[in-house]
Amino acid sequence: MPPPAAEPFPLIAGLDLGSNSFHMVLARVSNGEVRILERLGEKVQLAAGITEQRTLDESAMERGLDCLRRFAQMVNHLPQGAVRVVGTNALREARNRAVFIRQAEAIINHQVEVISGREEARLIYLGVAHTFPSATGKRLVVDIGGGSTEFIIGEGFDSHLRESLQMGCVSFTQRFFRDGKITPARYAQAYTAARLELMSIEHGLRRLGWQDAVGASGTIRAVGLAIKGFDMGNGEVTREGIGHIKRKLFKLGDVEKIDIEGVKPDRRGVFPAGLAILEAIFDALELNCMAHSEGALREGVLYDLLGRHHNEDIRDRTLSFLMERYHVDVEQAARVESKALEAFDQVSADWGLTEDWHRELLAWAARVHEVGLDIAHYHYHKHGAYLIEHSDLPGFSRQDQLMLALLVRGHRRNIPQDKFSDIGADADALVRLCILLRFAILFNHIRCNSGSNVQLKPAERSLELIFPEGWLDENPLTRADFEAEAVWLTRVGYELRVK
Repeated sequence: MPPPAAEPFPLIAGLDLGSNSFHMVLARVSNGEVRILERLGEKVQLAAGITEQRTLDESAMERGLDCLRRFAQMVNHLPQGAVRVVGTNALREARNRAVFIRQAEAIINHQVEVISGREEARLIYLGVAHTFPSATGKRLVVDIGGGSTEFIIGEGFDSHLRESLQMGCVSFTQRFFRDGKITPARYAQAYTAARLELMSIEHGLRRLGWQDAVGASGTIRAVGLAIKGFDMGNGEVTREGIGHIKRKLFKLGDVEKIDIEGVKPDRRGVFPAGLAILEAIFDALELNCMAHSEGALREGVLYDLLGRHHNEDIRDRTLSFLMERYHVDVEQAARVESKALEAFDQVSADWGLTEDWHRELLAWAARVHEVGLDIAHYHYHKHGAYLIEHSDLPGFSRQDQLMLALLVRGHRRNIPQDKFSDIGADADALVRLCILLRFAILFNHIRCNSGSNVQLKPAERSLELIFPEGWLDENPLTRADFEAEAVWLTRVGYELRVK
């Protein structure tokens, strides 16, 4: 019997840059199994630093960066691909997130991805599914974060419904308990605000139904432990327990006076807001009991990363669903992808396209470049770009979607150089990937395999295409296509020569 194949990365790590806390989990992988080596978490309260202008203030940024400097010792020596770092609601909201992300990436030596609320929900469910005892039937998972709250209904390892609402223990503390005073009136305001948020999703959740409810956040854990401290349970959250704690908070009247077993000092400030949100969830969904899972977003990130290393990349499945939904010509997409990757392999070294994501992004763009045709042929590249940028695409970060949308937007006619420039440091690489995609599409314009081998010779701002002798004479449409393409590429400063 042959020995098992070596893992691509024996050590992997997942980092969750949440609105309330930053978390990290480090694990060893052996034969596809994960063994947790280290868990770290710190209260950062990034969401507390969001100003009225929706920017992160300097003190919040510094709290986050200080935390990452401590985490960095465990991850900045790990190879690229072994670590996934995701940012959630506070970074989704902050208009100046790029400033924080640039500094964070320099500290931890890995890319920071800002993920959508529904992608966050998917990863939370994955973390719970892998760490909480399995059960038959559907499961409701709730995670109350610092800036948003996620709701997922799933079965086994698959999530069927994913929602994210703009309410969290830090943001609600800023709105309703900023000075630390706890009164029935303020609590009622927080509770009502949460019920109003829940109105948009409670019908859909109820319609799908579930057999058991699980909480996956520090807020829910703290409430469960507080209820246990009052000898009213074993760590689970109950309706009666919530009511008892609420009355206790009203008597105390101030977060500084909270001295409840199970509520750590660094959670006291956000505890009343978290409790109000949780009570609203119990009432809206008619819950009586909710268990707690230690697994959450960071574990979901870890297991999703493991899946990518074992040919179970959710992003491939996502694009397949997208192609099916918008009736993409699968054979044409495969032809374009094959030619694009063949071209990529010829030019990647000379054009500095040496990162794994460069090849991945080109392949993805080739598969979905025609999704907009299902909307209309006129400007279908613009329709496709819009769909990709604004759809919920499980597995993709916001940056992934934006770059993919730009390639689809630029795959025909004019390349919008201003939009490419907005992407930042990766703009030149993105333009070059776009040129390769356009080459593959033009080569397969007539939607059949011609079998011709084309040699590509790249230079800094030029690309030479060398066809077999006589081939262009036999394919005048392709010749005309590339002559027109040479004109388009001059607009972005590239020379195309065809022989």
